[in-house]
Amino acid sequence: MNSALMLILEILYALTIISVVIVVISENRNPIKTLSWVMVLVFLPFVGLVWYLIFGQDFTKKQFITKRMYSKLKKRPLDEIGTLEEFVYPEEHVSLIRLLKNLDHTPLLGGNDVRFYTNAVDKFEDLLRDIEQARQHIHVEYYVFGDDKIGIKVRDALIKKSLEGVEVRIIYDGFGSRKTKKAFFEELRKAGIEAEPFLKAALPKITSRLNYRNHRKIIVIDGQIGYVGGMNIADRYIEGFKWGIWRDTHARIEGKGVQGLQSIFLIDWFVVSQTLITSRKYFPELPGFGNICMQTVNSGPFREEREISHGILQAIYDAQKSIFIQTPYFIPPESMIEALQAAAIRGLDVRLMISKKSDVPLVQLASRSFVKEMLESGVKVYMYEKGFLHSKLMVFDDSLTLIGSVNFDSRSFEHNFEVEAFIYDHEVAEKAIDIFVEDQRFSQIISLREWMKRPKRLRFVESLMRLFAPLL
Repeated sequence: MNSALMLILEILYALTIISVVIVVISENRNPIKTLSWVMVLVFLPFVGLVWYLIFGQDFTKKQFITKRMYSKLKKRPLDEIGTLEEFVYPEEHVSLIRLLKNLDHTPLLGGNDVRFYTNAVDKFEDLLRDIEQARQHIHVEYYVFGDDKIGIKVRDALIKKSLEGVEVRIIYDGFGSRKTKKAFFEELRKAGIEAEPFLKAALPKITSRLNYRNHRKIIVIDGQIGYVGGMNIADRYIEGFKWGIWRDTHARIEGKGVQGLQSIFLIDWFVVSQTLITSRKYFPELPGFGNICMQTVNSGPFREEREISHGILQAIYDAQKSIFIQTPYFIPPESMIEALQAAAIRGLDVRLMISKKSDVPLVQLASRSFVKEMLESGVKVYMYEKGFLHSKLMVFDDSLTLIGSVNFDSRSFEHNFEVEAFIYDHEVAEKAIDIFVEDQRFSQIISLREWMKRPKRLRFVESLMRLFAPLL
């Protein structure tokens, strides 16, 4: 009886695996991703099945916001802010500007001032001061909102402003902030703050939502001041690790460009609260705070467009002199690999900086599998050694800077909800290049000869992890 029962269970299990493989193939995904899932299901059937149920199902067709409402919120900053031709911008980027505008109603917004932060102490010092000076509203959206020392400081500052009558709304990612105690957010709600998780990561819906994470880091204060970049709200961004610092980059924006961040927040707010906010007071008339032009771009898995990845690809092909990229994880799609290789082959100064040590070892192994082909095509590869490089900074020529939440990997391009500022300004680009060059002082430049001398076993493991890169 036991033998017969075991045989029946084995047959049912095998049929389940075969059925899932058929479903994966039938979804007509990227062939590389499809092959990766089939391999996992065939060679690691039990683990693969559980992994697929949590991370593999394609729910991108589910609509969380109608196209009409999305368009209404996205177009709001276009009201009374002028046309593209009114702003002075580098002519070499006109194709990129038009691409982003046509893809997703992303306006070019001028009159901005931009400040970079390369350490969290300075960022949070300015952020707390800006929160203290808020008069109308504060909108906060973070992947990680921790309940540690800096998290409590930010929470208390927001509670103080809420009690003073300032509107405060918070969106936090249910997965990214999973370690934060519920009582932490309840304290915020008790003070009159609206705090909502983005796609709650709780059973039974965990299997449909865990793979889609809101990775954005956005703060908007009074529709005038905004923050965007790679730093979440957590002590590790200040204190680092025992083995090194946490090196990150963030930006403070003051001016009309903040209205792009505002639109993105309000779209997400509708998703989490079903409340449509389009009042003019959230998009105030602003004077000029500088001469910097920018486009604020969002992307996510529930839209067919891949706005940010399309923009990056266009920027690579438009570049004439140099491309500098800092990223904690480098698992690019084939189109990005070929674009970077072509840029290096045609003589551009292409530099890639990744961290020598990572917080996610498996992803680091997969990232390293791409180094050889970068080096072979002439890309200069740097390994940051002072700590963990979490910076998401890109500079094209001396006139275009990208900063936001996007890692140079398939997860950011396809699965996460992300935000990226495309900044068109020579002085900003020079400052971003200075940041990159300063980090080179603490980095090891990799030569192809030395890279190939590494143990074959290690190179094999890296190549093996690359097979599963689309799933990481």
